[in-house]
Amino acid sequence: MVSTSLTRPVHGLLTLSALDQRQTRQVTGLAMIKQAFKRLWNDKRGNALLIAGAAMPLMIGSAGLASDTIQWTLWKRQLQRAADSAAIAGVYATVQSQGVNSAVAKDLQTNNKTGIALNSGYPQIAYPPATSAYTNPVRVTLAIQKTLSFSAMFMTAPPVIKATATAATIETGNYCVVSLENTDETGITATGNGNITLGCGMITNSISLDAAIATGSATVVASPVAAVGGIGGDQWSGSTELLPFTIAQEDPFKDVYPPTPTGTCSALTHNDSSARHIANPTGTLCVSDIDFSKGTITMDPGTYVIDGGDLDVGSQANVSCTGCTFVLTSRTAATDPSSIGQVTMNGGPDLNLTAPTASGNPFKDILIYQDRRAPAMQGAQVISNKINGSATSTLSGAIYFPSQALDLNGTAKLTITCGQFVARQVTFSGNGGIENSCPGGYPGGGVKGRHVRLVA
Repeated sequence: MVSTSLTRPVHGLLTLSALDQRQTRQVTGLAMIKQAFKRLWNDKRGNALLIAGAAMPLMIGSAGLASDTIQWTLWKRQLQRAADSAAIAGVYATVQSQGVNSAVAKDLQTNNKTGIALNSGYPQIAYPPATSAYTNPVRVTLAIQKTLSFSAMFMTAPPVIKATATAATIETGNYCVVSLENTDETGITATGNGNITLGCGMITNSISLDAAIATGSATVVASPVAAVGGIGGDQWSGSTELLPFTIAQEDPFKDVYPPTPTGTCSALTHNDSSARHIANPTGTLCVSDIDFSKGTITMDPGTYVIDGGDLDVGSQANVSCTGCTFVLTSRTAATDPSSIGQVTMNGGPDLNLTAPTASGNPFKDILIYQDRRAPAMQGAQVISNKINGSATSTLSGAIYFPSQALDLNGTAKLTITCGQFVARQVTFSGNGGIENSCPGGYPGGGVKGRHVRLVA
């Protein structure tokens, strides 16, 4: 009994001593760790190393994602530009009755700068319905797919980048001046010292970088001014909208043809200061030439067909005709186009001429019509028709020289009502200025121009 009781306390003492030793070691270990961490915490080099090591994955990831984002954005921008250009090319092909697919493909060869082949099935070309705001819409969709250097480590497939653009033609205004010049010669020239106020737009088919120019000291008020080529000069008014590189304009009178002269056609001349009345009982009078150098001439309404001759009006003439059309043609035009005459109104005569307005008249709203078979050039010289008016002159109606040039000069302030000027080349000049207006609106709504623009 004595031996047993002695053993238990000793065993208990030994056990307590072992526990104390272990606890002491744990405390000592923690203290060492704290001291080591404290030394490391106070060590700047160690601190920087720890922070750098912890931040390294974030820094690498951010740099990789930034690089991929920049590359993706660049491809997206280049692809969108290619889609925009291709859609515009498709609209041009549409209005010119050419193949849209081939136009888009050719444009992409030049303007797709991604350097990445398009996905299979692209480009996709669609033709959305026209709206009241635009016509001839063409939609082009492009898609590319290429591996991004960093993101590829986390993606099973490269992302698809798409770009879509829709272009169409929109109406850009009412044009009362149309130059049918389609070479690199200037089509419209506005110059002089007086103000030129047309109250309408001007358009030329010239492909020159100076297809339409405004020079001199006059201010030209005409909007919009459009050209297949470029637009130059610095005398356009501040409110003028300039539309270079637009769609070519059709001849608005392409469906109007001159009659073929028959029978005997006599000349109409008047060269003294007396007054004269010229009758046109049947409504169509064939004459071989018109030459009014002076005097007061009043003409009956109707069509005056000038067979192989000219229309000349001198500075001292006063000519009036309400509801008239002067047609310059020739019965031998098919074999001898040079037989078609020109118009010369020199020195500021007093003109009061208005076009017919009856709906059944084939020359409705046309004041002067020249056969489109007339030659444009005489040797190296452009053949030009000249109309000079005085301050008391009034012209109303269309003046049409589709193959030759027209020079319109205001020696004083030439007033024109609902004037439309269609010629190969058109030049406005003069010291007194030119003013055109059409308060009631142009017949048939006038000539509406079209411009290709992105609409979506």
